[in-house]
Amino acid sequence: MQLNRDEEAILAGESGEGKRKAMELLVALGDIYGAEELVPISSAHLSGVSYKTIGEGGIGLLEEMADARICVPATLNPAGMDRSRWEEMGINPRFADRQQHIIDCYERLGVTSNCSCTPYFDLNMPKRGQHIAWAESSALSFANSAIGAKTNREGGPGALAAAIIGKTPKYGLHIDKNRAPAVIIDVEGDDIDYSMLGQAAGAIVGARIPYFRGIRPTVDQLKTLAAAMAASGSVAMYHVEEITPESNDFDLKGLEKVTIGKKEMETAREGVNTGNDPELIAFGCPHLSADEIRNLASLLKGRRRQGDAEVWFCTSRQTLASCPKEVKELERFGKLVCDTCMVVTPIEERFACTATNSGKACNYLATLCSQKVVYRDTKGLVELIS
Repeated sequence: MQLNRDEEAILAGESGEGKRKAMELLVALGDIYGAEELVPISSAHLSGVSYKTIGEGGIGLLEEMADARICVPATLNPAGMDRSRWEEMGINPRFADRQQHIIDCYERLGVTSNCSCTPYFDLNMPKRGQHIAWAESSALSFANSAIGAKTNREGGPGALAAAIIGKTPKYGLHIDKNRAPAVIIDVEGDDIDYSMLGQAAGAIVGARIPYFRGIRPTVDQLKTLAAAMAASGSVAMYHVEEITPESNDFDLKGLEKVTIGKKEMETAREGVNTGNDPELIAFGCPHLSADEIRNLASLLKGRRRQGDAEVWFCTSRQTLASCPKEVKELERFGKLVCDTCMVVTPIEERFACTATNSGKACNYLATLCSQKVVYRDTKGLVELIS
């Protein structure tokens, strides 16, 4: 990978050790993936925040970068706890202390500690065509697909290094020809469960770029679809006919065609359902949007709480502040949990079975959280709690 004089100077340590380490990481990534150069980015979104997932090793990396500062706007993924309600969540003080230290490290680097996996709803909305460096599989897929920004499937350290340097290696989805679809998915049926559509599609396409026909998703459904496919496969971008901004940019002739209908979605549902009696019922993976909170409040209005399971509604603080009336309705049924979600907090210390309406969560609850999983769509979860 070719570096200009300024980039070479950073790699030589002339701008400090933190920036040198960041440039060293970007050069290594560029060499691995065959990038010819670095490309400037407009923003970054960083994963690797929960103490549960990065531990002391991750803290060590952040401390090594301590003399650096980010030079583009950067936001932060969910942490391992609600910073205000961690005791109510059953988080032990040692975990809480180390988690806050991680957030402090990011803040000293200049990162905005919004702790949300949906930064595009409030603090970090890129524009079509902008190069960005985003980690968090669902967010980067949404950014590529629904917005038309350009990012690869970054890891936490790579996205942080890009935020510090303001550039990322130009390869993969930063190159227009690599954003072309590889397989057409024709969706049959009218009542589409977008989590299970994504669950089925991701398992079929793996890391390829699918092109969907026969659906008209809302913004929240695009978010849901992105999250499920990124978890059941490793999809970093998709197109939806006449919906996503680049859906008319490519020739579809000769592409493989796959049909997903009620049968395939039901099979996906059966595959993720492994439990029967949930101890935790969790909404918001990815974080609930304001529209989703309003919809939940409408569905729950006039109902009474039932069952003994703990209930969490996971969202960002910015979203929570935008719909105070609906929040009061939801608080009759459970906790409004910010800064975190059921996947990256240590729920395995308290619960053995979790119910969710998220295809993404289904995949990670079983692996990262040692949970039996009960999957229901949103209305099904509402029936479980009211």
